Amino acid sequence: MGRGRFRGSKVGVLSGGLSSEREISERSARSVTAALRALGYDACEIAVDRDVALQLRAQRIDVAFNALHGRYGEDGCIQGLLEVMGIPYTGAGVLGSALAMDKWLTKQLLLAARVPTPAATLMGPGRTGSTLPCPLPVVVKPRGEGSSNGVSIVRASAALEGALALARRYDPDVVVEEYIPGREVTVAVLDGQALAAMEVVPLGDELHTYDVKYTPGREHFVLPAPLGDLYPRALEVALATHQALYAGSYSRVDLRVRDDGALFVLECNTLPGLHELGWFPAMARHAGVEFNELIERLLDLAAVNVSETRLGGGTVG
Repeated sequence: MGRGRFRGSKVGVLSGGLSSEREISERSARSVTAALRALGYDACEIAVDRDVALQLRAQRIDVAFNALHGRYGEDGCIQGLLEVMGIPYTGAGVLGSALAMDKWLTKQLLLAARVPTPAATLMGPGRTGSTLPCPLPVVVKPRGEGSSNGVSIVRASAALEGALALARRYDPDVVVEEYIPGREVTVAVLDGQALAAMEVVPLGDELHTYDVKYTPGREHFVLPAPLGDLYPRALEVALATHQALYAGSYSRVDLRVRDDGALFVLECNTLPGLHELGWFPAMARHAGVEFNELIERLLDLAAVNVSETRLGGGTVG
């Protein structure tokens, strides 16, 4: 696959969307669009709403750069629409997007692949915290949500029901997970290669909340992560996670590293942020891939992943 394979094509950068992460998507889309235009591409932002299919046709989009985050953009929905329309797009396909966005299914696949992940239980609508996967503290999170929305660390039994109620504002199904003390490390994976691992330290906060992640100066980054002999293992585990979840051309895998050296995968983000505070671009830059080059490489990897089969033999697409 050659560099610049979509030069001369009309690139639609998908922006905004219908999730709680709309504002972050708009940041990513602005950065991506600026980079593509600086490289000479005919790129425009597509503000994603319920009429996105009409917009894509009206703008005569040849290829979509998916800068959406969260529901509808990162969970297989927009990917399915683009497949039906025959428009190549960046990032993971329908299956990988849906799997990685579902924190419970992610965990089951990681367990099957023997990738270490915290013990957890799934609590459907109406279920209370009577049965926990482990002693307190635990982490309570919505089954299908991003950017730490609705996530709590629960250290006392009295706080559990409130944490469940908060998570259910975003999803009726809630994952209650063993809390892993230690350091938070994130790994960038691009085109089958783990690029780098970075430690992320929230300043004055125990949890990487939405506000912490997207407010300058609220986090401290150590790149490369000071893991010593564990560094190659972190890259290995992240790549195994990416592969187990069919995460496509790129992803960011978040881990916790205990003081005894044990690694645990928390989640895999198939559309990590591509904005000025994005962790993925920082790791790519550390690996020698500057932002504009990164964006072109991601565009080069855009594809339609489903072949249309017809009775009588043959495929289309």
